[in-house]
Amino acid sequence: MGHEKSMRLISLNVLKEGMVVGRTIWNEAGHPLLQKGVEVSDHIINRLKQLNIHYIYIEDKIAEGIEIEETISHQVRTRTVHNITKSFNAVKKAEPTQASYVLDQQSKVIGGIIEGLLDSILESEEILTVLTDAYLYDEYLYHHSFQVTLYSIAIAKEMGYAYEDLRLIGIGAMLHDVGKLLIPTEILLKPGRLTTEEYDLMKQHAKFGFDLLRNLHSISLLVAHCAFQHHERLDGSGYPRGLVDFEIHPFAKIIGVADVFDAVTSNRVYREKLLPSQGIAIIEAGSGTIYSEKVVEALKRSIIHYPNGTVLLLSDGRRGIVSKQNNSQPECPLVRIFEVENVLLDATYEINLADHPALRIDKIETEYVAYVE
Repeated sequence: MGHEKSMRLISLNVLKEGMVVGRTIWNEAGHPLLQKGVEVSDHIINRLKQLNIHYIYIEDKIAEGIEIEETISHQVRTRTVHNITKSFNAVKKAEPTQASYVLDQQSKVIGGIIEGLLDSILESEEILTVLTDAYLYDEYLYHHSFQVTLYSIAIAKEMGYAYEDLRLIGIGAMLHDVGKLLIPTEILLKPGRLTTEEYDLMKQHAKFGFDLLRNLHSISLLVAHCAFQHHERLDGSGYPRGLVDFEIHPFAKIIGVADVFDAVTSNRVYREKLLPSQGIAIIEAGSGTIYSEKVVEALKRSIIHYPNGTVLLLSDGRRGIVSKQNNSQPECPLVRIFEVENVLLDATYEINLADHPALRIDKIETEYVAYVE
């Protein structure tokens, strides 16, 4: 069954009729929107563009045998987002005075969700796979809350936190944006730039979240502080209170980084999403000034930088496709070399970038097309 496992990640810009889908794309209900093995037509290409999808896996013989490992199974992801949606919708529908009460009732569900995710993450030695284009969700907020929880737990696990702290960080991450349920939908989902007034109201979500959470019996006050502080930055440039380094709770520093990482690597209406390594680079640029250095380093160690099936151009003119991950050094995957100076090799071979410190990755080539057919 070799051909089931031959996935190359490409940009929608170079997707052509006749290519074959390498990995199923799912909708928010957990149903396949586009099945693996389907031949691509112009109609499919236009539909994917409408859906704001940027990358897709296709079958390709240079990717023979390359698989995508999901840290969290598709079933767990669908079930979790479904449960978050139910909990959040209950809060959203409640009268403003009742919202905290409803959230208190939902807290058992939320605690259960976190414990389930913790089990999945703690039993896996793998680093996190971060390619959200295989999933389409109507509600950005619910999917975002799920992703940020995943990244926060992975970072905190890497930093050596014990189970009870991981559980609290997970709940804090899950509820970090709960205040957005009190922001008018037209501002939340506005496709263009927000006006200054709208942005000021949007920034209130951190305070709204704190107010919703701080009096709950069933949820630690720490969780409320995660919601309050996830937009605070070390140098005092954050909001809503302009706190500085030592005033920000360590959990909020973790969730703050996870939040930005998910925002830049996810599909948003108003800008291109970035690949994981590009998202990491953006966060690294703020390491030690706006983000905690320890947290940034832990992020870099706990997630995949270059997903399997990604074509890379190396600094010595060789071109290869990421075939496996190097869990101890996520920034140095194993690469199957298939081309040298634009000439396809008769026989491919694999190198481990960790063994070649002088080699740099010059370019991620999601638009790679072979020079000779």
